[in-house]
Amino acid sequence: MAVITTGLTILTEGAPNPGEVVAASGTFALAPLLIAIPLASAVVLLLAGRRANAWGHLLGTAASAASAVLGVVLLVAMMGQPEDARTFNQPLWTWIDVGSFSADVALQLDPLSISFVLLVTIVGSLIHVYSVGYMAHDPDRRRFFAYLNLFIAAMLLLVLADNYLLLYVGWEGVGLASYLLIGFWYHKPSAATAAKKAFVVNRVGDFGLSVAIMVMFATMGTFSFAGVNETIAAVDPDTVTWIGLLLLLAACGKSAQFPLQSWLLDAMEGPTPVSALIHAATMVTAGVYLIVRSNAIYDLTQTAQLAVVLVGTITLLMGAIIGTAKDDIKKGLAGSTMSQIGYMVLAAGLGPVGYVFAIFHLLTHGMFKAGLFLGAGSVMHGMNDDVNMRHYGALRAAMVVTWATFGLGFLAIIGIPPFSGFWSKDEIIKAAFAEHTVAGVAALLGAGVTAFYMTRMMAMTFHGKARWEPGVHPHESPAVMTVPMIVLAVGSAFGGLALLFVGNIEEWLAPVVGFEKAAGPIPTSLLIAMTMAVVVVGAVIGWRQYAMRDVPRMAPMQVSWATRAARADLYGDAVNEAVFMRPGQYLTRTLVWTDNKVIDGAVNGTAAGIGGLSARARRWQSGYVRNYALSMLLGAVLVGAALALVRFA
Repeated sequence: MAVITTGLTILTEGAPNPGEVVAASGTFALAPLLIAIPLASAVVLLLAGRRANAWGHLLGTAASAASAVLGVVLLVAMMGQPEDARTFNQPLWTWIDVGSFSADVALQLDPLSISFVLLVTIVGSLIHVYSVGYMAHDPDRRRFFAYLNLFIAAMLLLVLADNYLLLYVGWEGVGLASYLLIGFWYHKPSAATAAKKAFVVNRVGDFGLSVAIMVMFATMGTFSFAGVNETIAAVDPDTVTWIGLLLLLAACGKSAQFPLQSWLLDAMEGPTPVSALIHAATMVTAGVYLIVRSNAIYDLTQTAQLAVVLVGTITLLMGAIIGTAKDDIKKGLAGSTMSQIGYMVLAAGLGPVGYVFAIFHLLTHGMFKAGLFLGAGSVMHGMNDDVNMRHYGALRAAMVVTWATFGLGFLAIIGIPPFSGFWSKDEIIKAAFAEHTVAGVAALLGAGVTAFYMTRMMAMTFHGKARWEPGVHPHESPAVMTVPMIVLAVGSAFGGLALLFVGNIEEWLAPVVGFEKAAGPIPTSLLIAMTMAVVVVGAVIGWRQYAMRDVPRMAPMQVSWATRAARADLYGDAVNEAVFMRPGQYLTRTLVWTDNKVIDGAVNGTAAGIGGLSARARRWQSGYVRNYALSMLLGAVLVGAALALVRFA
């Protein structure tokens, strides 16, 4: 593959004279502006303070939209390049240069990173527009848009970095921005706690990424993507496995995968646009990007690949089960995000037969999940911020646009053809059956459970009898909120078709991540029929239970153990408290007691003992000659007695 130095030179390995340097188009030199524009907007809004209240939301939205337009321009320019010459690298400056350790700030633009750029900026811009209406009455709206832009800038740095160390900077920036946004309404104790929980849990995963980078440099002398890809084959297989497992730990934290999934549902305490941004375009997609970007590592270690498959399989089922029992509409969608990201991680663990479809599903999910979250926010807007679906019902007539756009997202996520989720999720199920039959069965079962909990959500919210609180008058949201929902609904309906047949995503990503057709034991037509049957069964059960029967306004307490477990997030918090938090508290208390009583006690006791001895010794220094003479006499007597004993012994 040719490597292009953006805006400066182009190295054409396949040219008649290999290594010949040819002038390149300067279009790609604009890539740093993708990050600089939203970052500059965030800085301006934070420094301007309340003086920017009147126009801050406009600047924030314009900055995100400008990055989106620039992303489209770069995509068009990249599509004009030969298929084997679409990887662009732009060094900016030397960051660290100490002895043999050198790190550059450099960006890499290729089909994988530009796909993420478009997802982050386009979906992010639609969320910005939606937020203009959703946050219209919040006195800190300007600060909210600053944090949104900071989030987008950090995510763009993460996906555009050309090495793991710079990726780590964006990785931590995303963690910081998520902390600020989840806890935006910090006056609410629940929001402050949720933000802290997300921050702490993600630090566990970040430890894995930091150690993986250290191991890379120690064993290969580099942490650039190109350098690692070139030298990883010569590394000891056990070391490669450990690097893969450490990167998986990092991905589990950011993408809320088992066992680091506990923060995601609590993150719903943030404003709804934050939920849409985190779940559709930014934070939770970072882990999938990391695994797919590290495909050269995972291709060499079956153990790490299997671990990725197991994590994805467990999480897709966990998230789906949790989603079946949530009455909070946002938490139900959060469980869905866990499950859908689990599908992506599963696909990423399947190697060359799955990398492309992990990204394919990530892109389609970005469209329909953003639309679903914005639809949930629209419902909340019309229901006085009530999130309990048991207080909804019969909203279809009062909120027609929200019902229609949410419905298209619903059809997309459960995988009804020809909507976007059908094309991407079915390919993952097919690849799973080809590589790991058990994972394929789990993915198929997850599709049925997805159909059940999403039908439950659709029925409880828009159909059945009205269960509104007294004084609530549901109404449609303003155009500034519904227009982004309509755009995302169009993506939910046709995005999969466009990516697969117009964009030819398989050929687009193959030069970066590799691609092999899955040859499974089940014919494609039969597998599609099986999947559709499972989806229809799940949807029918959900519709009969929640649309054709009266839904109680209070959640029943006499329920099965499975429902209780799902309501408790499958006891993820309980396990964390029992295994980590409580022992950690006891360990901390023990260390504090040891520090106070043993270490400080020894130091203080020694000081007190020396002080006491000094006080007693000082009494001998009285200043009287007779005392000194008596001391000398006693000393002489003692010496004489000792000599006598020695002589006659």
